[in-house]
Amino acid sequence: MLYKIRDEITKDYDVIIIGSGLAGMTAANILGRNGHKVLLLESHNKMGGFATWFFRNDREHVFDISLHGFPVGMIKTCRKYWNKELADSIVQLKDVRFVNPQFQVQTDFTKEHYTNVLKTQFGIPQDTVSEFFEYLATMNFYDNSHVSNRELFEKFFPGRNDVTRFLMEPITYANGSTLDDPAITYGIVFSNFMSKGVYTFRGGTDLIIAKMKDELLKNNVDIKLQTKVDKILVENGKTVGILLDGKKISAKAILSNANIRTTVLNLVGEEFFPQEFIKKTKEVRLNSSSCQVYMGLKKDAVIPHIGDLIFTSSYPVYDPERLLDLKVSSRTFSVYYPKESRPQDPDARVAIVSSTNCHYADWKNLSSEDYEKEKEIMIEDTLKGLEAFLPNIRDQLEIIEAATPLTVERYTLHPNGSSFGTKFEGLDISMNLHKALPGLFHAGSVGIIMSGWLGAANYGAIQSNTIESYLGTQNV
Repeated sequence: MLYKIRDEITKDYDVIIIGSGLAGMTAANILGRNGHKVLLLESHNKMGGFATWFFRNDREHVFDISLHGFPVGMIKTCRKYWNKELADSIVQLKDVRFVNPQFQVQTDFTKEHYTNVLKTQFGIPQDTVSEFFEYLATMNFYDNSHVSNRELFEKFFPGRNDVTRFLMEPITYANGSTLDDPAITYGIVFSNFMSKGVYTFRGGTDLIIAKMKDELLKNNVDIKLQTKVDKILVENGKTVGILLDGKKISAKAILSNANIRTTVLNLVGEEFFPQEFIKKTKEVRLNSSSCQVYMGLKKDAVIPHIGDLIFTSSYPVYDPERLLDLKVSSRTFSVYYPKESRPQDPDARVAIVSSTNCHYADWKNLSSEDYEKEKEIMIEDTLKGLEAFLPNIRDQLEIIEAATPLTVERYTLHPNGSSFGTKFEGLDISMNLHKALPGLFHAGSVGIIMSGWLGAANYGAIQSNTIESYLGTQNV
């Protein structure tokens, strides 16, 4: 059932899930479908976490927040853990563009085309290209490899910053990984994309999340929105439920879809964990965040097809630190063409979303006046960048506004407004949380690998299996 805001929860549950990002929702759906009593709680007024959207001008404009691209594996994940209807709504984005001072490439983001571009445009021998792809294909997150992304690219393409940019830049935008992160944070994600290219949901995020909510309710998952959990309760060395508005709700297991540091240090408390586990948790680094500029075009505005995703930069070389700089020189444009992205809505407008990675502190430390000034500068610079593709874009715009890491923090409650969760070490803490405190589990954007739409959904599925094993021991 879908609880109303003022409804009081009086039942006990097998599992309570805190947070309705794609990991939490997927785990809830699997557990509910398998007959467990599940309660899904969300602090915001809509589900989806960072996979979300908003309306403007009495719903005339709709903006999707997340960068609209994920690997083909999302089709299998939706078919297996959700339903065929969701899987069938996934379509390929065939026009990904790179425009920067080092090169210009138009690609369908498949392994075949990338191989051809590396050979013909960058002059890389076929044997080197094949060896590179084979090396990535053998990676898995159980490997204890200390090779960094920097070392990986220097091994296969020494001194070729342009090749590194071509291969690395889209993944930096996808999950925040840098050259100093473990190579596995790049290799697995890139290999997934290279399977068959980049895909998206046809119909818009709002439609997809609505269908997911319907599926959850069909599988007897109880849902309550605009509900912030006070505390995760622990008795006799294991979790026993949550405290919500001062009232205990009992559960055999708790799955947190909140940030892993928030889960351990705030929702539970240091006193319930081994000292070494707390030390490692505090050492987990938060990943970078992002800014967006949302542009809605006038009702009758029509634009030529300029690409689905455009990775554009004015910076002379690839430098991940520059991608995070407040003075933006690189951004990705996601272009939503109504007939392709929202065919169910004959009145849908063209929407363009510009995304840039950034540092939380650069925005948090600004005064209120400087914060608004920097947003205006970001909007103006974004328009200048877009004019290279659409010279008359200013005349076609009806609405434009910007979001920063502070916006992300406000609506998702992620510390530092982190769009990509934590750095690599967060995965170990997340996966072993139930060993440090029985009955407590975590799923979400951790370790860079488990980020993005596909990573989060699959991690929710992985953790649902772990929870079911635990529940089996509690019923004996």
